[in-house]
Amino acid sequence: MADTPGLPGSAGQQSQQHGVRDLPARGRATCTGFIESVTYQPPSEQPFFSAIVVDALEHSSQPSVGGGGVKRPYARLRVIWLGRNRVPGIEAGAELRLNGVVTHKDGLPAMFNPRYEILSRQEHL
Repeated sequence: MADTPGLPGSAGQQSQQHGVRDLPARGRATCTGFIESVTYQPPSEQPFFSAIVVDALEHSSQPSVGGGGVKRPYARLRVIWLGRNRVPGIEAGAELRLNGVVTHKDGLPAMFNPRYEILSRQEHL
């Protein structure tokens, strides 16, 4: 059967943009988000660089558990680049598109060494 234009999964169409809240529990995924914070390792530790990515750069006071005790999707994603002390362009406020395998580390979903594209950067005055 031939691909029908306009239907999801059709050849030549880009996948729909998903935020951090839309990530699957595990597996390959693509998402967009903003860097909330970055973490640098001291020189005496094994080198890795990590960042926390969120859907929007505003702090929410909403609890992670909704009405009826139903757990809401994660609002944060930990991104880790192994063997690097720094990743150029990755700084707080930057908007990224990430593509990688989602796993869990320290209670948060995480992507190790994802492919990334910087969509926008915050201008410094």
